[in-house]
Amino acid sequence: MTATIALLGHPVAHSISPPMQQAALDALGVDARYEAWDVAPGEVAPAVERLRGEGVLGANVTVPHKVELLGRADQVDSLAEQVGAVNTVVPREGRLHGANTDVAGVLRTLADAGVEVADAEVVLIGAGGAARAAVVAMRAEGAARLTIANRTPENAAALTDLGGDGMEVRIAPLDSGSPLLRGAMERARLVIHSTTLGMRHGPDESATPIPAELFAAGQAALDLVYIPEHTPFLRAAEAAGAQPIGGLGMLVYQGAESFRMWTGLQPPTETMFAAARAALSARSAEETAQ
Repeated sequence: MTATIALLGHPVAHSISPPMQQAALDALGVDARYEAWDVAPGEVAPAVERLRGEGVLGANVTVPHKVELLGRADQVDSLAEQVGAVNTVVPREGRLHGANTDVAGVLRTLADAGVEVADAEVVLIGAGGAARAAVVAMRAEGAARLTIANRTPENAAALTDLGGDGMEVRIAPLDSGSPLLRGAMERARLVIHSTTLGMRHGPDESATPIPAELFAAGQAALDLVYIPEHTPFLRAAEAAGAQPIGGLGMLVYQGAESFRMWTGLQPPTETMFAAARAALSARSAEETAQ
């Protein structure tokens, strides 16, 4: 019997996880189908129960259900508890285990780019769900200081406890004229962007939260947005001589870690990258033709 792996979210038609994960399953000969389940907010409970069915290998969870799955999984790992979100579900002997692979996605992306986080000063732009995973990742790698810049400082303040005892966390307004932000940007080894600014079909496709003048040569700049691959944030960083790091690696590596949990197999990441890029290219061509 062909097994099932599901993606729970709303909406999910735009996701490139299905072609990416299916390519990985096919490459390793795993008899499974990766399906996108569009689950409206009021339909999460029955969708979760479907995951207990025979032949279900697991699931990914995306917005807006990551937080709700914390309370619906039978067991949640410590990393998911820290982040406050579940993005991977693995059925084991009738029980649903919730995990979070976003942290692994951040760290593997930075490692691939040769970015050392230990003892570094980091600036994080934004304070949403993706930002929470970034804070936990910086803490895990031993960053010395993290400045969270957000338009609503009180939302950023809610993330300070995630830093633990070993990493100093500061809050700055997301304002290019702010002395706090400018000082942090001057000292930062790494700048992470976690908002939807600059995302295709987002609130402002042409915007970057940080202008080129605030970046410094030699810095690394990671954008968690992966559509488009070269965002306005990354272009601003590159113009200043910083190292631009796109968000596609984050998508692939968090998905690869989920794949490992479901199958017990080494994920074929090169295949996943190729499938993800092909899906993005196909979507771009469709939009251009419309």
